[in-house]
Amino acid sequence: MSLDFGLMLEKLPEILAGLWVTIWVWVVATALGAALGFLVAAARRYGPPPVDWLLRLLVEILRGTPFLVQLFLLYFGGPFVGLRLEPIPAGLIGLTVYAGAYFSEIFRAGFDAVPRGHVEAAQCVGLSRSQILRRILLPEMTMLVLPQCVNMAILLIKETAILSIITVPEMTMVIGAIGSQQYAFADAMFLLALFYWVLVEICGLLGRIAEARLSKFRFAA
Repeated sequence: MSLDFGLMLEKLPEILAGLWVTIWVWVVATALGAALGFLVAAARRYGPPPVDWLLRLLVEILRGTPFLVQLFLLYFGGPFVGLRLEPIPAGLIGLTVYAGAYFSEIFRAGFDAVPRGHVEAAQCVGLSRSQILRRILLPEMTMLVLPQCVNMAILLIKETAILSIITVPEMTMVIGAIGSQQYAFADAMFLLALFYWVLVEICGLLGRIAEARLSKFRFAA
């Protein structure tokens, strides 16, 4: 039995509920991951060497292991150390930490890409470290890292599919269940791929719009 238009209308509330969970988890995890990544990058740049070494080790561990393994350790291994989480909080925390590791490297590279002469000029006119960060590093770094941040956000959209492994009721789990119940798994996977493709295209379009507006502001300034 193939998925037809009538069946799609019948299951539409379930599909939209799964789509909402996917979008919500993705947006929140991306925002929190970016904030976490920025804090880690700033701590590595301005903190003492031991802090840099420790954070670099943690980032390398997170970037060097699959997200699926990290999620399994958090959700199924957490109870062994007294950490019991429901599926959605576990998925959100796991995706946030995973995103934070990658965002931290994006921001660290962005800091390093800002011409040193700009920072030295700011120091010569008496700007403090926090003022240099706000007025020099952040504006210039934002333009430099925006494409990489958009790419990371797109990657995180697709990584939300892994959350179905721990029974988060997101789009992959919902549509996959519908396909299994109706004996139309291939049709369901095609529909799922279509949904993800649309989300990725929307994210890419928003990224291009943001980049164009930032470019105009930069040149106008």
